[in-house]
Amino acid sequence: MTYREYRYLVLSDLYRISDRLDTATLLNHVLRGSAFKYNFWMRTCAFSRSHPLCRFMVYPFARRMLSHYTYKFGISVPFETSIGSGFYIGHFGGIVVNEKSVIGRNCNISHGVTLGEANRGEKKGCPVLGDNVYIGPGAKIVGAVKIGNDVAIGANCVVTKDVPDHSVVVGIPGRVISEEGSAGYVNRTDYDSRISR
Repeated sequence: MTYREYRYLVLSDLYRISDRLDTATLLNHVLRGSAFKYNFWMRTCAFSRSHPLCRFMVYPFARRMLSHYTYKFGISVPFETSIGSGFYIGHFGGIVVNEKSVIGRNCNISHGVTLGEANRGEKKGCPVLGDNVYIGPGAKIVGAVKIGNDVAIGANCVVTKDVPDHSVVVGIPGRVISEEGSAGYVNRTDYDSRISR
C-alpha cells in the first residue's frame, strides 16, 4: 500500500462519518472519536506494516493502539482484512469480522455485526461483500456467501446464502423481501471528487 492509497482510505472513511475532509476534523475524530478512531489505526497498521521505513517505527505503536481500541470499543476488524474505501462503523460494540472476509466500498456496519467463517459444508469460507452494503444491528453473515452491490441487510438477520444486487434481506434465515436495496442507508459516497489524489 502506498502513502497515497493510505491517505485516500483514511479520508474516505472520515468523509463518510463527518461529511468533511479538513485537518481539524481529522484530528478531532482521531483524538476524540470512537468508530473512526478504530478505522484510523486499522488503516495505519495496514499501511505501516507494508512500508519498509514505517514497519519498525510506526507499526508497533499503531498495532498497540489498534489492540487497545479493539478491547475498549468491542470492535474486532483485523487490519489484514480487505476493506474498500469509505468504511463506516455506525456504533461501536460487538463487531467481529474474520480477516479472510472481503468488504467492498462504502460499507456500513452496525453494532453487533459478525462476518464469520464457516468451517465445513458447501459454503465453507468467509463472506465477500460488494459495494454500498448496509448491515443492520445484530446481523450475522456466515460462510462463503456473496453479498451483491447496493444490498441492505436488516437487523438481527442471519445470512447464509448468496444475495443478489439491490436486495433487502431480513429474517432468520435471511430472505429477500424487496429490490429497493441500500438507497438511503449508505450516504456520503461522493468523496472521489473531493479527495485530491
